[in-house]
Amino acid sequence: MATETDAARDRVIAARGDLESELIALEASFRDAIDIPAKIKRSPAKAAAVVGGVGFVALKGPQRVFRTAKRVVTGAPKPLPDSMLPGEIERALRGLGDDGDKVRGALERDFASYLAKKQKERRDTRNLLLLSLARPLVTRGAKMGVDWLTGTNEASVSERIAQVRERAERQLDEMQAQRRREGEGPEEPPTGV
Repeated sequence: MATETDAARDRVIAARGDLESELIALEASFRDAIDIPAKIKRSPAKAAAVVGGVGFVALKGPQRVFRTAKRVVTGAPKPLPDSMLPGEIERALRGLGDDGDKVRGALERDFASYLAKKQKERRDTRNLLLLSLARPLVTRGAKMGVDWLTGTNEASVSERIAQVRERAERQLDEMQAQRRREGEGPEEPPTGV
């Protein structure tokens, strides 16, 4: 019975040591992942690319590029005519006399609202098409940026592990020294550190 208890205690102590080493590795990995200045120093070109990509998307760069490309391919838009009504309607309106201006205003307002509605429908269709084409590219770029930003470097993680272990040993030594000064005597250090 005593050997089973000793074996269980040894397993618990070993598990505690494994847990401590995993916590140290996790802390080091986390510290490396959030150390943005070090990432920028290691690869400034990637950092500039991530910032540039975010700025490009934030300043509506894809839309501007599309508009410019469209203007290059199709040419500059033609100016609008002075009157937007067909000639037949213009003649009918001129024949109405003084009421023609009121009728013209009503027709032009109705026609303008119709055009605005149709333009919104065309713009929605165009935006849907652009989003369906650009979404995979933007998603991939954002994923690569996030992976780079939150990724860890094995060499720097091992350096962080060494730093965390040194700090833990320093803290343990300070606690033991303080207890000795207080007269409590030395205490056994916890296993795994």
